[in-house]
Amino acid sequence: MKPETTFRPASEPAADAPEAAAEHAHAHVRRGPSARLPTEHGDFTISSYFDRSTGIEHMAIHCGELAGAREVLVRVHSECLTGDIFGSLRCDCGPQLRLALQRISQAGRGVVIYMRGHEGRGIGIDEKLRAYTLQDQGLDTVEANLALGHAPDSRRFEAAAEILQDLGVASVSLMSNNPIKLLALQQQGLEVVQREPHEIDANPENAAYLATKREKMGHLLALSSAAVPSPASRSRR
Repeated sequence: MKPETTFRPASEPAADAPEAAAEHAHAHVRRGPSARLPTEHGDFTISSYFDRSTGIEHMAIHCGELAGAREVLVRVHSECLTGDIFGSLRCDCGPQLRLALQRISQAGRGVVIYMRGHEGRGIGIDEKLRAYTLQDQGLDTVEANLALGHAPDSRRFEAAAEILQDLGVASVSLMSNNPIKLLALQQQGLEVVQREPHEIDANPENAAYLATKREKMGHLLALSSAAVPSPASRSRR
């Protein structure tokens, strides 16, 4: 029998009122140094933030005037070594990161929060590779995590919200297909004005993976029927 595949987000509800969230501002992060970061997409500033709760440094890659700015284009991006660095086709992470930088550069203002410690939706690189092996044996991405004793998604996003607050962002246009990220920012007192779809075309290696994210994890993906394999053909999910 396959494991139960009900998805429950790891993030716990925070105080409803922005005032209550403000009382605990920067409880998780401490700002570190910043430097100029010229990229193929344009010039940015990169700032490090130490996460007191995990001992990990997250990164904010940003450009334009942010203090008091509204409807700032934001991408909260979870670290993915295989996709972001090595160009893995098993996920859509690398193309999503590059697209976010491109969109922000074109807009002239925005932030990418690069959440380190989120590898494999929070299970780490070793367990992520074990999950890949299980996926090659027929489990989907949710079932593989559960088979290894993990939640479908173990990530938390309090630090991302605090980083945006530290940068002075007043409200956000969030580039994401994941409603859990939007909810997590709102629970920390940030105003999310709108969600900006941030979808990458599927390829033969990740089509079933993306379909699973839509069907089991609630991701808002408009996958074309041609890109989504039938359930009977999903040997690699």
